[in-house]
Amino acid sequence: MVAGAVTRQVGNLPADLTSFVGRRRELAEIRRLLSASRLVTLTGVGGVGKTRLALRAAAEQRRAFDGVWLVDLSTVGDPGLVAETVAATMGVRDEAAACPLDALERVLSSQRTLLVLDNCEHLRDACAVLADRLLRAAPELRILATSRQSLGITGEHRMKISPLPVPEPDRPLDRRSLELYDGVSLLTERAAAVLPGFAVTEDNQAAVAELCRQLDGIPLAIELAAVRLRALSVKALVERLRDRYRLLTGGSSTAVPRQQTLHALVDWSFQLLPAAERTLWTRLSIFPSHFDLDAVEAVCTGDGIERDDVLDLLDALLDKSLLLREEHAGAVRYRMLDTLREFGRKRLGGPAERRSLQRRHRDRYLLLARRAAAEWFGPDQLSWLRRLDLEQANLRAAMDFCLQEPGEAETGLRMALYLTDPCWLPNAYYNEGRHWLDRMLWAVPAPTVMRARALCADAELVLTQGDTDRGRLLLAESRRLAERLGDPEALAQTSLVAGLAEHYAGDYARAAPLLERAVEEEEAVGNLSGRLIALITLAAGVGYLGDRARARELFERALALTEAHGECSGRAWVFTIFAVHLWQDGENDRALAMAREALLLARDLGDRMNIATNLAVLAWVQAGEGRHAHAARLLAASEEIGRRVGLVPSRDKRFAEFHERCLTDLRTNLGDRAMNRETRRGQRLTPDEMVEEALGGRAEGAPARPDDAAAGAEPTRPATVVSAAEPSPLTRREREIAELVAQGRSNKEIASALVISQRTVEGHVEHILDKLGFASRAQIAAWVAAREAGGRP
Repeated sequence: MVAGAVTRQVGNLPADLTSFVGRRRELAEIRRLLSASRLVTLTGVGGVGKTRLALRAAAEQRRAFDGVWLVDLSTVGDPGLVAETVAATMGVRDEAAACPLDALERVLSSQRTLLVLDNCEHLRDACAVLADRLLRAAPELRILATSRQSLGITGEHRMKISPLPVPEPDRPLDRRSLELYDGVSLLTERAAAVLPGFAVTEDNQAAVAELCRQLDGIPLAIELAAVRLRALSVKALVERLRDRYRLLTGGSSTAVPRQQTLHALVDWSFQLLPAAERTLWTRLSIFPSHFDLDAVEAVCTGDGIERDDVLDLLDALLDKSLLLREEHAGAVRYRMLDTLREFGRKRLGGPAERRSLQRRHRDRYLLLARRAAAEWFGPDQLSWLRRLDLEQANLRAAMDFCLQEPGEAETGLRMALYLTDPCWLPNAYYNEGRHWLDRMLWAVPAPTVMRARALCADAELVLTQGDTDRGRLLLAESRRLAERLGDPEALAQTSLVAGLAEHYAGDYARAAPLLERAVEEEEAVGNLSGRLIALITLAAGVGYLGDRARARELFERALALTEAHGECSGRAWVFTIFAVHLWQDGENDRALAMAREALLLARDLGDRMNIATNLAVLAWVQAGEGRHAHAARLLAASEEIGRRVGLVPSRDKRFAEFHERCLTDLRTNLGDRAMNRETRRGQRLTPDEMVEEALGGRAEGAPARPDDAAAGAEPTRPATVVSAAEPSPLTRREREIAELVAQGRSNKEIASALVISQRTVEGHVEHILDKLGFASRAQIAAWVAAREAGGRP
């Protein structure tokens, strides 16, 4: 038989037996890549849907080719049989050819063919040789390959397939917004197939979102979970996912064995790895979330893995789609999907190895916390805030280890104390701080200096949230212990927090001497942060008592302290409280300028407590200037952030009075209907829009956000209209930034154009990349162009 005997059969693509959910962006990108490149390889973790996506893309391209062929290599174990399998699939037989590859070259050289090589990872070298030879011999050939690792030949375009989008943690959701996530849509559809009538309801929507999150948006895992809904409720399934590899079985009987259970699928990837890569995989499972190279070198080296080999091993795991590479504010970090992390933990060498890794992990993040505390009051505050925010999951895991492991609780108490100033207070993570300090204090009852300081730190967090009675109890216990032990740092700290307690209660006369003493004591022990807080609070108190000149002198001292050390977090608070003092003196213009300056600093730092306070201060000033609608929106925005961070308006008695007075004034001037309307608008503002509103980004009476256009208001900039047929997963602000990215704008240029900070832009770009499953700005630009070409904004 000669090679030309395949002309009557033009393909072997199977028909879809189940519907295809989502992946419109990926399909558009595959079409684009196939038009520009002759070899496109879809890579991604096992079960992410590479095969289904390749089949759908091939089916959509069928009319553009003379033949479209699927070659399933999953059951081929011998590299020498790759060419034979392709030839057999296509029905190519040529007795005159010395080998199947020669016959394939002859057939394909005269046809326009799309060849889908599925499951190449275990035959990577053989597939690379085959693809290279065929592409050289057949100018009209296109190859679409699927593999956990790229083939690595010249001209190859690699496209990483990410898991399906799933709801983010802690984001408010309803049934309508859940439908925007492809992971949820897949679960809903597959569940309805095995359990007729299944739907997302108000009762199960939270569990549905959590289930999809825990399954990492991996289509195979979601489909296996859907089968289990015949016997379990969604909530019960979520609770049982702790042992997901035992639970998620029962896949399609027509699938290859490794795709019938999640365990078999992941084990297939594990068995393909060299020993060093397997070892690193299991050790990386000790990280609860993303991590950086330095952490891997500190925690995972030794016993078979040298420090110099770590980067190459990480690169190998990335190439095999077993790790994800992410960029956070310009820093490269790595993350392992929960499904792969759990598998790795089960492959650790036993409890002893796990404890050893956990202790090394704890030591790494204890050192980080200690450095953050030591360097906090200085020019590196912003970088430390970003760093600690990135490492939050690792810090929690380290402290949890200290509580679980006998003899480690005292180290945990020290770590919690380190994190109070640089992490919990500036980020308004008050409940988080109280959670860890309370647990550590219970676990370490010994009367030590560290306990005295931790009790006082806990009291400060409690008082900040307005729990006066408990705060005073903790403070009294701290003071007794500090006096008994004679520790000057603990004594200075208790003087400061005692002054804060009286100030919050509105007893400025009693607060003043305590704060005066705190200024001296904190200076004596070299605690710059405590000294600054004492100066700011004392300045505010003496101002309320009528000594305006002394108050200004204290504010100036506080500003000088921040300038001398390049500090900005405390500086923002000096500006905020000084603005209140100026407003009380009738200097509204200076008060507005100073409060806005504070707001810019707080925005860049992400200090939500300061932002909430500043919005309130600006509302008070604007109300006095007669800009009542603007002030009402600012006040509502302040209250909204305050609710999120646990800010109690009545914590500071004088601030509570200003707040109530402003509310009364606004309601009198606006009337109930207008007041309620502006309040709703202020509450709906995003954090970025709140800052824009406060900085004067909108004219008086303009709607608070483009969504108001639906109610007949005219937006300040054209509103984006989302197609109902294909809703965008991005928020309005994210779509706006995506469009500017597509125009080639840098983060700095975007920040300038939108009057927001560069840090905020960086965060939005990270979220856009995560939601779209992209790794570069170029992919965002291509996505925007594809939507515009299709008439979708």
